[in-house]
This record gives sequence, structure tokens and C-alpha cells, in this order.
Amino acid sequence: MTVGSVRETLDHCVKCTICETACPFSKATPLFPGPKFVGPQAERFRLAGQSADASVDYCSGCGICTQVCPQDVKIAEINAQARARMWEERRIPFRNQALARPSVTGRLGNRVATFANLALGSRTVRRLLEPTLGIHRDAPLPSFAGGTFQRWARRHPQAIASRTVAYFHGCGTNYYEPGVGRVVVGVLEHNGFRVDVPRQDCCGLPLQSNGNFDAARKYVRRLAHSLAPYARAGVPIVANSTSCGLMLKREAREILEVEDEEVRVVGEHTYDLCEFLLDLHDRGELRADFEPLELTVPYHAPCQQRGHGIGKPALDLLALVPGLRVVELDADCCGIAGTYGLKREKYEIAMRVGEDLFRQVKQADPDVTACDSETCRWQIAHGTGVSAVHPVELLHRAYGLSR
Repeated sequence: MTVGSVRETLDHCVKCTICETACPFSKATPLFPGPKFVGPQAERFRLAGQSADASVDYCSGCGICTQVCPQDVKIAEINAQARARMWEERRIPFRNQALARPSVTGRLGNRVATFANLALGSRTVRRLLEPTLGIHRDAPLPSFAGGTFQRWARRHPQAIASRTVAYFHGCGTNYYEPGVGRVVVGVLEHNGFRVDVPRQDCCGLPLQSNGNFDAARKYVRRLAHSLAPYARAGVPIVANSTSCGLMLKREAREILEVEDEEVRVVGEHTYDLCEFLLDLHDRGELRADFEPLELTVPYHAPCQQRGHGIGKPALDLLALVPGLRVVELDADCCGIAGTYGLKREKYEIAMRVGEDLFRQVKQADPDVTACDSETCRWQIAHGTGVSAVHPVELLHRAYGLSR
């Protein structure tokens, strides 16, 4: 899809209401009238000069509407652009600005990780902060790791290998889940790759989701500039965050309308981690020396992962592990949608959206649950009390690398 063509797809809308039926958020709240109404239908009025109303801010950006549309209307993308225009006319709240800069909060929080985690783990403190920060007292905020993945990577001796990948780890891994990053490196090295970890910052997706397109464009261009030398050399760029990977693959060009050669070439060479590993398997290049794991693991494919259009590669990979009982869940969405479910006015909506998923996880009587997206894992653990891991963590364990 060419830059600037997202809005043009609204003319393909035939008002079939399939998107309305599929949308989990319009079912959960009357504050969001539905993707057709807020998207292509309202966009025609906005093109005539009418301002966007606040209902567009209750679209989570999950992308399910776009995925199910038989006419290929970019509904979620139209909504994202309308939300940005709405915030151009108003003032973006400080809460939204702060949530949209995870690398800034990550750097600050990790410097005082012990104190910050104690404060954020205190229900009394959270209750006192809710009115001023606008973050719900029960929202699933992650804990600061106290040390970054980047710091570990600088000290980690690189494997001697004939093949190289560039690892785009994202803010979640860097500041909150560095252990996931170490596991990703371990699995790739086990399969004969040298893993380069270039210096990197946020991809800009949270800023995009919160309507600050100008700042988001700066972030994604800066990241693409760091990764472009690898892409130009034909080195694959592997991302373990499904939403951040999708930002590089297409959302920066489609939604932010970034006309940038470096963004384009980086997007063309970016792979979701499980997509990349399954491609190796299909070519007969993935090591299959898996040990048995006698575990029951329900698996949820997050909305943004489905937006890649790659199927559910994690299911095929986990099927290679002897003894692993994987339960594919068919719930639409966990409700968190990045920063959406953290907000005071949207937390209850997010929890209602996730109810079906939470129920299915509990019914599976799991040992652990698996999901590709970090924010979705935090939401699943919050809604079920069951630990949630990235699928690569199970592969790492089955390879015998977790000892």
C-alpha cells in the first residue's frame, strides 16, 4: 500500500457491518459506536470539515476490523489518523504523553527500580496517584528490571557464526523483560546465528497510538536509521515484540505516512521472531534437538501479531516440542491494546474485552500460558493469575538452554 492511500480505502466500504460484529470494544462499551461508524462513515464527514469527536479515542487500534473487512478497508488505520487530527485540535493529556514514551520512563524507572517497584506495587500509592496520573490503580504495570537488556548485550560475547541477524528488542524487553532478550539471543545462537544488537530507542508506536504523529515519526526514523545498514546488507532484522515489529513492517508508512527510504528498506527486512524461526524450519535449517516438556500451555495470538498476516507461527513451532500440550485459544483480544487498558477511564472496558480470554485460559488448567506480545502477557497474567511467557521461552527451555 502506498503512502497516503489509507484514507482512500473508505470508498470501498459497502456498510456490510462485518467489522461492527467483530469489534470487541464496541461490544464492551457504548462509548465506542463501532469501527464502521467511527471509521469510514464518520471520515466522510471529517473530509467535509467536521471535527472528530471523542468516540474515536475509544478505538483501541487492535486492527481486528481491518483484518475481517472483505473490502480491504483500512478501518483501524483511518481511526488512528482521525484520532491524531482530533488531538491536533486539542491538547494531548500529560498522562498520554508520558505513557507514550516507554524508553524515557524506562530509563528513569530503572535508575530507582527498587523504590519505583515498591511504589507501583503498593495499592495505597496507586490509589493516591490515580486521580493525578490518570492510570487506573489496578492496571497491570510491569516492574522495572533494574538493568537493561542493552547493558547485558554489550557484555555478552558474540557467537562465531557464518550467519548474522540484527535483533530489534523493543522497549518492553530492554527495560522490563531483559530475560526474554537473553532467551531470544540464546535460541538464535543455538541455531547458528551471530546476534547483533544495535543501539536503539522506541519505535514510536505508543506515540502513534496516542495521537502524537510528529513525535512518532521522529522516533521511527531514528530507529530505521540505526537498523538500515543491516537491511541494506541483506541481514534480517528480527523482532520479538509483535506490535513494534508491525510498526516497522508497515504501520510507519501506512498510518504515519512516512516517506523515507530507510523506513521502507528496514520494513522489508523485518521479521517477527516466530515467523523467522518457522521459516528456518520450513527450509530444514532449524535445530530440532528439543527435549520433552510435559506442560499444558494455552496460546493466545495477539491482535498485532495477526496483523502481520503470517498466520500463527508460534503454534507450529511449539508443536515440535515433545510432550508439550498446546491449547489454541480463540478469544479475540485481551483488551490491553498497549497503553489503552492502563488508562483510568478505559481499564474496565479492557477487562470486559478480555473476559472471554481469561475464562479460556483458566479452563485449560494450564501450567503456564504463552503469547507473543509483552503487554498482552502482562494483561493475561493480571486477568488470570497465570504466568505468561513468550513462545520462545518454551523453545529455549526445550533446547535445554535454561539450565
